[in-house]
Amino acid sequence: MIDILLQGLDNETRMALLPKEQEIIKEWEDNGTLLASYIKADAVGIYLILLASDKSDADKKLSILPYYPYMKIEIMTLR
Repeated sequence: MIDILLQGLDNETRMALLPKEQEIIKEWEDNGTLLASYIKADAVGIYLILLASDKSDADKKLSILPYYPYMKIEIMTLR
């Protein structure tokens, strides 16, 4: 499970990067990499249930997201 908090992302940049971010998330949903996602109530972050072999694999997958440079990430292993 991944707890993501977005930091330092202005609205203009957020909107410019959003289409590519959504495209990757949709691809992950379609191929089974992303099992669930929940937007935080304050809308400044998201929880993801991501299929990965370990924390390093999860971080590697997240690194392709356009919002990645703005993410504070906590990765928790679930069984």
